Amino acid sequence: MSTTTPPSPSESSLATSIYDYPVKGLTVEEQRQARAANWRFSTLCAAVDTKDQYGASSTPIYQTATFKGVDGAYDYTRSGNPTRGGLESHLARLYGATQAFALSTGMTCLDTILRLVKPGETILAGDDIYGGTNRLLTYLATHGGVDVRHVDTTQVEAMRPHLGEGNKVKMVLLESPTNPLLKIADIKEICSAVKAHAPNALVVVDNTMMSPYLQRPLELGADIVYDSATKYLSGHHDLMAGIIAVSNPEIGKSIAFLINSIGSGLAPFDSFLLLRGIKTMSIRMDRMQLTAQLVATYLNELEFLVHYPGLKHHAKRDVHWKQATGAGAVLSFVTGDKALSERIVGGTRLWGISVSFGAVNSLISMPCLMSHASISAAVRAERGLPENLIRLCVGIEDPRDLIDDLEHSLVASGAIVPDHSATVLSNVASEELYATDRNAWILARARAFQRPKGSGLERLVNGFKNSLGLDASPKQLQKEIVVSAPGKVILFGEHAVVHGVTAIATSVDLRCYAVLSPRSDNKIALEAPELEGLEVEWDIPELPWNLLPLHTDGSRRSADKELDPPLLQAIEAHTRGAEGDPRGRGAQVAFLYLYMVIAGSQRNAFAGTFTASSNLPIGAGLGSSAAYSTAVASAILLAHEHFAVPNGGIHSRDTDLVDGWAFLAEKVLHGNPSGIDNAVSVRGGAVAFARSIGGKAGGLEPLNGFSSIRLLLTNTLVPRDTKSLVAGVSAKRLAEPQVVDPILDAIQAISDEARGLLSGAVPVERNYLIKRLEELITANHAHLVTLGVSHPSLEMIVAATSQAPYNLATKLTGAGGGGCAVTLIPDGFSDESLDALIADLRNHGFEPHLTTLGGPGLGVLAPSSSGSSVQDFVATSDGDEKEGMTVPKRAALRDAAPAGGHAKWAYSLGQWVF
Repeated sequence: MSTTTPPSPSESSLATSIYDYPVKGLTVEEQRQARAANWRFSTLCAAVDTKDQYGASSTPIYQTATFKGVDGAYDYTRSGNPTRGGLESHLARLYGATQAFALSTGMTCLDTILRLVKPGETILAGDDIYGGTNRLLTYLATHGGVDVRHVDTTQVEAMRPHLGEGNKVKMVLLESPTNPLLKIADIKEICSAVKAHAPNALVVVDNTMMSPYLQRPLELGADIVYDSATKYLSGHHDLMAGIIAVSNPEIGKSIAFLINSIGSGLAPFDSFLLLRGIKTMSIRMDRMQLTAQLVATYLNELEFLVHYPGLKHHAKRDVHWKQATGAGAVLSFVTGDKALSERIVGGTRLWGISVSFGAVNSLISMPCLMSHASISAAVRAERGLPENLIRLCVGIEDPRDLIDDLEHSLVASGAIVPDHSATVLSNVASEELYATDRNAWILARARAFQRPKGSGLERLVNGFKNSLGLDASPKQLQKEIVVSAPGKVILFGEHAVVHGVTAIATSVDLRCYAVLSPRSDNKIALEAPELEGLEVEWDIPELPWNLLPLHTDGSRRSADKELDPPLLQAIEAHTRGAEGDPRGRGAQVAFLYLYMVIAGSQRNAFAGTFTASSNLPIGAGLGSSAAYSTAVASAILLAHEHFAVPNGGIHSRDTDLVDGWAFLAEKVLHGNPSGIDNAVSVRGGAVAFARSIGGKAGGLEPLNGFSSIRLLLTNTLVPRDTKSLVAGVSAKRLAEPQVVDPILDAIQAISDEARGLLSGAVPVERNYLIKRLEELITANHAHLVTLGVSHPSLEMIVAATSQAPYNLATKLTGAGGGGCAVTLIPDGFSDESLDALIADLRNHGFEPHLTTLGGPGLGVLAPSSSGSSVQDFVATSDGDEKEGMTVPKRAALRDAAPAGGHAKWAYSLGQWVF
């Protein structure tokens, strides 16, 4: 067993900075080690330090059971072997561990780890785990006197009751992503909670789905990590092995003792094969992930329920990308019909029907019949594991062949049928599109097919409608609809976008949450706690229905491009309780306008209360009004059955529908919006946006290639007039084109470079990405100052953040016309410094918000996988009796708003679809 010094964050094998030149006075070996400490992960995989006495470039196989001599480093291969020792030393570097151990299988690793638990102690394990893990835990509970409890490890709150005073928790066993539902556990948050309430407990992470290439739990606070090295580490399914990595040498001593006592160490020849496989792990996984993303997108476009953290609608996508650097190469999807799933699996040829994953060849399986068959059907049902679930494990084959094979099986099984109204690409056109834009290619492939009527999807949709009461007649909305949408920040291009410059915008995890609650008194109401406690209601018959634009009653789906002035003016006359508060007035008008126009007539209108609350007040900038507009549009459209959301996620055609109506609401609030805010709020992620000016083509371009980046968004609380600022730039350009035009060209160059960095079109190391974004932010702000759109309060924030001791990059953003500043927080910026900076900004009278960019867009609270209605997720509440009915979710949202506990409230309700 090998020991190595754990790397510091700057020395991590995932570090991306260029190493410094060797310091004078160091020995040659010390200089070499200093350089090696900064190698990237791919380099570390291949750069095995053999230390062979003959200088062999590949670690030799010491195929011997015994060693001669008394005082030598090795005596018996069960206790230690040079080949295994070289492997373990190499693995310790990859895992960032003090020690790593190579064992015969992954399950041997778990068995060894579980021997650290004594009878009477408690193990907390996930409720979606590998079948073999469940089998061993069940044996331990029934034969070993250990209290094994299965909990939802994706919700830290579900674990807290087991960590109360006097708990006997000795071990917390996690998978993230889980197998096979790809659920995500917040490893860092769980580690903090466990250590706070059970300081002697060990947090153990099965990291097989990610490998150390994509996720390193020891750096997130875990005590022990284990992998089935049969999977990604080996990569060829030609050996069985398991790896244990630890951060604490004392734990390592206990593990080493058990391995030596049991004799479970990996054999020399298998150690040699595993060491060889590790050298190509990074390039294998890069190829696998790219293909897995295409397959997941393809199935998602076909409206299957797809589990994959690379998709925007994944419920814990933000959490995953906070702790991992890739989505992995395993995904699963639901068909709604077990027999159909069996036909799909049996109809593939290139996808091998087999358990396991992580090898160069792609595999397909039905977990409930194969890898998880040891879990009883009753327990599977209790844990929400669908019998019709199909798991796909993507290899390195050509994506076109894998899609062809899967598509053939889907068609042959009856899961999809050709869409004769769709345009089908010729073979030549398909190959050309594949060569230029693989994402567009996969979308074109999917759009050539559709799900047949009577499919599992249709049943999912109908179930969703029933659970929300969407099958009710008008005025009889039966249950509450719960939605959410993110704010946004313009990183680059604000105030220049109106002149044709490309703007880069991205969603942030400051969201607007809303509940549409039914009423029985023929009234429609709006509540917005952050807008001076706004609560207003209207009698539905008193609204100006006679001024609605003419259209077929009840058929209103797509939004108009322009507002109807007479109707808008009449609705403005109906606003109440917003004197002197343009934000509250605008929120009322936008809500009523969409409510009336989507309904199409008074007869088709429903009674209800729309309650909206957000991390940032509506109208405070940062896309808060767009988030509100998206929430309003989606809730009303759902109530009128203009779209419905199965558990599989929101279809692109429905996001376009919501986007159109959200843009119309934005026109109410802003007059002539750019369209960026609502586009990002509906779709999430990031976009590059350019307006069509002077024959120059514009449009939206999704940017999906970047991982989570932390930002500090600081509200100056100084209102800015966007229209005046934009007009000022235009006037300056007319007066001084020789000054303004070069600035616009420079901002365009900044946006172009940022688009390349954030889209992943040009792969760059993480540290370089952050450093270059900082430089672009600083340069962009300087140009905006020259354009005259900054403000003394913004400059105070820039000065406070950019100088010592913080030395951060800050610029104004387009929020509220420049009333907010955005500061990039590098990965290595300490929590202590961040807390101090936030305190400083608050002391100056500003309102800072720590957030991350690139999260999911529109979200809808969906039914549970067990078929319970949305209402079943809600805790008992006293309700609101003034309307003669109980409205627990609405009341809970109002209660959560003052403390800013929106997200906690939202995820306590159940599963969200994004």
